[in-house]
Amino acid sequence: MNNPPFLRLTFAAVLAFTAAALLYADSSKTTARSVSQLAEGIYVIRHPDAPDGFPQGNTTVVIGDESVLVVDSCYLPSSAREDIAQIRQWTTKPVRYLVNTHWHYDHQLGNGEYAAAFPGLDLIAHTETRNQIRGYNPGWFERYPKLGTRYQQILEAGKLSNGTPLTDGLREQIKQIMANRGPVVEEFKSSPGRVPNVTFEHEFVADLGHREVRVLHLGRGNTAGDAVVFVPTEHILATGDLFDSPVPYIGSGYPFDQVVTLEKLLQLDAAAFIPGHGDVLRGDAGRAHIALLRDFLQDVTTQVSAIVHRMGNNPADYDKVRAEVEKAVNFDAWRQKFAGDDKVDRDFFDSFPHPGVVQAAFAQTWVR
Repeated sequence: MNNPPFLRLTFAAVLAFTAAALLYADSSKTTARSVSQLAEGIYVIRHPDAPDGFPQGNTTVVIGDESVLVVDSCYLPSSAREDIAQIRQWTTKPVRYLVNTHWHYDHQLGNGEYAAAFPGLDLIAHTETRNQIRGYNPGWFERYPKLGTRYQQILEAGKLSNGTPLTDGLREQIKQIMANRGPVVEEFKSSPGRVPNVTFEHEFVADLGHREVRVLHLGRGNTAGDAVVFVPTEHILATGDLFDSPVPYIGSGYPFDQVVTLEKLLQLDAAAFIPGHGDVLRGDAGRAHIALLRDFLQDVTTQVSAIVHRMGNNPADYDKVRAEVEKAVNFDAWRQKFAGDDKVDRDFFDSFPHPGVVQAAFAQTWVR
């Protein structure tokens, strides 16, 4: 049986994600590069969004006595090169390991820059993440230069390919994306990325020299192959997009599974939480925000499951199911909990995670 259209990361989904990122929320819109030191030899780098509006994931750097481990390599190769230059200011030790927390482009398209800079590099990922990078990247590099035509068609039609009408704000953002795509096209021409060469199923342990780092797959969530990276001696945890701050990225994935995965994440003895996007959260604040996301997913998935049992999971009935979910879940209250009174955060919640979690949960009912 073919998956319904919303199970796939379609062009419309990428466009909606990029446009929302241009408009809203610190967890998905960052205007300046910043560096924070969390402990001796452990740093977090946040990156400005790419010229085409695509956000770039956080990068974590862990330095041991003998070598270095890096978590996620950004979207733009130029950002990865800037990070590499920064790492060389911190240490003369080589980057021995680069971990991809998941396959999404904003966390792994800089892989090739690290491979070129550090010939002995091992690129680590869960087996499913390696499979997705190997499968999706060639098509992305092939399609990206041609997307300008697709954007123009959308502007002329006045709606996305899924039928969603363009608002004035979204129309302006698409025009901005089109105007700024040139530099990104040029970057991708010279840096085609790199596929992980070392995979694991449950755990990979890296010894950097008197500093151990554990790379763990706790279960599916944002993707099928999510990895988290834990430095036990400093109690520092990099979560990838299983957790973002303040507003979550839930445009696809496995929300039923993510409830369980987040509960396992909370069992780790972490005191600092590095999200895939957004600022680092420490201690009780980090745990509370992760628990908030878990409870939100639990609420939505419980209601989707009950409504699908009553109405069925035929893709043709998705709009009807969604309408019932909207009645059953108090999304206004959840918006307030994640975004407070900040208008841009509230708008982002409504434009991406709110519809995304319902769609992803409904999609999962196809495979249970």
